[in-house]
Amino acid sequence: MGELLADHTTLRLGGPADRFLTHTDPAVWLDVARVVQREQIGPFVLGGGSNTLADDAGYPGPVIRMATRGIAVRSLADGFVEVVAQAGEPLSALVAFTISEGLSGIEYLGGIPGTTGAAPVQNTGAYGQQISDTLASITAYDWHLGRTVELRFSGCDFGYRSSAFKTGPGRWTLLDVVLRLTRSPYAAPITYQHLADALDVRLGIRPPLAEAGQGVLYDRRNRGLSLPQAGPDSRQAGSVFLNPLVTPAQAATVRAAGGPVHLDQSGHLRASAGWLLERAGYYPGAPVAPGVFCSTGRTLTLTARNAATASSFDTALRTLASQVLAATTVHLTPEPVRPGRCVDVGFRTEQL
Repeated sequence: MGELLADHTTLRLGGPADRFLTHTDPAVWLDVARVVQREQIGPFVLGGGSNTLADDAGYPGPVIRMATRGIAVRSLADGFVEVVAQAGEPLSALVAFTISEGLSGIEYLGGIPGTTGAAPVQNTGAYGQQISDTLASITAYDWHLGRTVELRFSGCDFGYRSSAFKTGPGRWTLLDVVLRLTRSPYAAPITYQHLADALDVRLGIRPPLAEAGQGVLYDRRNRGLSLPQAGPDSRQAGSVFLNPLVTPAQAATVRAAGGPVHLDQSGHLRASAGWLLERAGYYPGAPVAPGVFCSTGRTLTLTARNAATASSFDTALRTLASQVLAATTVHLTPEPVRPGRCVDVGFRTEQL
């Protein structure tokens, strides 16, 4: 029996991997790639497992858990600094490091579970910042070409919680991430009211970096956005739906009913997925499927409990999306990644 994916995901769901490899040393990556290249099925790359819904049957190919650690700093001109982080470095640790070093640019991404290498895939963001805002380049392994490549910002196709790595899964494995940050004792201006309230300041204020970081962690805990270590909400994958795109007519309907609508970084209208779920009749703690509940802190997070399976969690996602569609005409898109949905990566073994 192979390694259980349930032991490596925050939902603690998922069957065995056909082959499970833990990558810890950047110097031996090509050896790992050669092993994987011999397999008939492309690899699934796992970071912290905080946004993963693994099937009950497991994964029929190799799984690579990225566990490389390390952060390096290079000073540039005009007060800028390049920070190079290995893909397996926890994002929360990277944020804490940059704050301690007086580097501004990702201070509002604290408390988000997962690895640094996973952040560009999802274009992780919070409180008006997203990882793409400061991303300079990525070192990745291209399974199509059979070699390591450097990808600049323009080649990553970043969008709202999206990137080329997400829309074209399987081709690249991210090895390290280079960020361009600014030396400053102050954080970026606060643009979210929740965070302003947590820090007891006005919108637009630039708080000291350390205070901004603590305010983020406080607000995330207070609103059920953190991953607890124990209790009924400890088995979860965070927000299970993206804030959906809405038409002007749908936006007007949502606003008329008291719901929030905002413009994303691309200027598209989006409604609040959590508000839409509540509009469809769900609430914190509500049961959704066998063993699957809305978290006690917020409707948009689903939690797995004793009777949960990956199948029942998938049923819960489908049920919520269909209920919201029926109640509001708005389509919801699930966030959790499903291993095995796209595994054909077009290996070219002659180039290894």
